[in-house]
Amino acid sequence: MKLLIIEDEASLQELMTRTLKQEGYVVENAMDFSSAMDKLGAYAYDCILLDINLPGGSGFDILEHVKKSGNRADVIIISARDSIDDKVRGLELGADDYLAKPFHLAELVARIRSVARRSRNGGELAYKAGNVVLEDASQKLTIDGKPVTLLKKEFDILKYFLMRPGHTVDKAVLAEAVWGDHVDQSDDFQFVYAQMKNLRRKLSEAGADIEIKAVYGFGYRLVIPD
Repeated sequence: MKLLIIEDEASLQELMTRTLKQEGYVVENAMDFSSAMDKLGAYAYDCILLDINLPGGSGFDILEHVKKSGNRADVIIISARDSIDDKVRGLELGADDYLAKPFHLAELVARIRSVARRSRNGGELAYKAGNVVLEDASQKLTIDGKPVTLLKKEFDILKYFLMRPGHTVDKAVLAEAVWGDHVDQSDDFQFVYAQMKNLRRKLSEAGADIEIKAVYGFGYRLVIPD
C-alpha cells in the first residue's frame, strides 16, 4: 500500500514517514502545494495524508482536485485546525477521515487501516478470495486454513491484487505501488518479474484456487474462481 504524506512540518513528516515505513507501507512525501500536485499528477497512491495549511496553496484545493479528477485514493486530513467548520468542509469535499494535531502515531496507523478496510474491503479485517485469506495487520497468509510464508514484497504484491480483484494492473504501476516512485528510473522490471514468479509459485504449491495471470505486453490480473 502506497501513501503520500503532504505535510510541510519537516520533523512531523520525518516521524510519520519512519513510523509508516516500519508498518510496511511504501511512503512518498511532498512539502508544499506545488510538489504535491506534481506527485499526484505523475503517480498513483492508495492513501493521501493531507495537511490543510501548505506553502503555496490550500490542502482543501488539493482534496477537491483529487476527488473531481476521479482519483480513488483515500484521503485523511491531518491538521492543527480542529474547528468544526474545517472538519465539515473537509468531509463534504470527500475526505475519508479527519485527524487533528497533535495525534498519536498509533492512532494514525489505525485510521489508515480503518479507511482502507471501509473503502476496499467492506470493513473486513482480512482480504479473502477463494481459499486465500490475507490478514493485513498481522501480515499472515493462509491458504485452505494452512499458514503460508511470504517475503515482505510478495505479501505486498498479493495484497495489492486482492484489493483490486479482476483488474489488469500495469507492471509499472505495480512497481510504483510496491517499491515506490523512484522505480520509474529503472531500465527494466526484472525485480518485479522475479518477485511475481516466486509469489505465483508459492500460491500454486500451497493449493490456492486464485491465480495471478500474466497479461502479455501489459502486466497481471488476479483471477478468482466463481
